[in-house]
Amino acid sequence: MSTPRNGLPRLVGTLSVNTALGAAPGDTRIRLLEAIGRYGSISKAAKSVPLSYKAAWDALDALNNLADAPLVESSVGGRHGGGTHLTDYGRRLIALYRAVEQEYQAAVDRVSRGLDESATGEQREFQPLLKRMSMRTSARNQLVGTLISLNMDEMSAEVELRLDDRTRLVAIVTRDSAAALELKPGSEVLALVKASSVMLATDPGLRTSALNHLWGQVSRIHEGPVAAEVTLVLPGGRTLTAVITPESLGRLDLLPGRAACAVFQASNVILVTVG
Repeated sequence: MSTPRNGLPRLVGTLSVNTALGAAPGDTRIRLLEAIGRYGSISKAAKSVPLSYKAAWDALDALNNLADAPLVESSVGGRHGGGTHLTDYGRRLIALYRAVEQEYQAAVDRVSRGLDESATGEQREFQPLLKRMSMRTSARNQLVGTLISLNMDEMSAEVELRLDDRTRLVAIVTRDSAAALELKPGSEVLALVKASSVMLATDPGLRTSALNHLWGQVSRIHEGPVAAEVTLVLPGGRTLTAVITPESLGRLDLLPGRAACAVFQASNVILVTVG
């Protein structure tokens, strides 16, 4: 909520849109896309939002993982130098988001006026619910997939998702969770994987008990004093991030452009459905 000049609480909506064009991002990411359209540069766009350069790249990775088509494209060198530009899909998404946002906020304003006419006690009763509805996740990796296989026994359910034509992901949840999520083949599912749950390997012959071995290329490495964050680009263009120790980074000799495998247990995947 926000407080306008008259001192009364006003509901301000945070828009989330899912359409045939894909999943629309939140306002900060939309503003980042708009800034990329203005400046043709991720660094300049990040400063204008404002976001750190790393946070801007993280946001673009998330957008790439959630969208059905690329929202931005990069060019290297050339007569006018390199840069990053919006695709037609990206421009259409921004236009859609802003148009729906105006109608959405008008509806929220109508609800807010109704709350102003209600008893103060009723507003206090619903405030905790509104806060819970704005839940955010700390999981670094958010991947949208289509459920293609569901195998259940008395206790558990093994769920296989198709992220794209070349990438599959497996999750194991309880049978009760599968029922609560109403999982069924063909449904769209969001898979959450904490970066700290992802291990990296470079040996093609490596065998582990983990069901998920997702190969890709190292795209970025962000080194810190305690841990290193490594982002892989998967074959279909989606990204996956792992947090490893600096010692592991050196031992694996990881550098941008090198092949690496993201390894994680199916039990470390959290599934989310909408609706």
